[in-house]
Amino acid sequence: MKYFLITLFLACLITLGTGFYVKTADEATGDLLIGLSLLVGFFILMPVFIYHRWKDKDIKDYWLTKENIDKMKKYRKEENQNKNSKN
Repeated sequence: MKYFLITLFLACLITLGTGFYVKTADEATGDLLIGLSLLVGFFILMPVFIYHRWKDKDIKDYWLTKENIDKMKKYRKEENQNKNSKN
């Protein structure tokens, strides 16, 4: 999956760059290449990337529940104590 994402990203960048280069000689073909690379980037690359990044994560870890707020307060308190002990 990682290599697919890298390959697709590089292909989109190369096609985008080629589109801008070709646009100076043939505007219609350049616009077509730019448009296709943007469509692939937005409708294929981004959803696959988001799925890849979130597939093993539990969404409940990112909700602001009472337990998570307490964990954040405890972590912040420990950080402040560590900073004070170093001084």
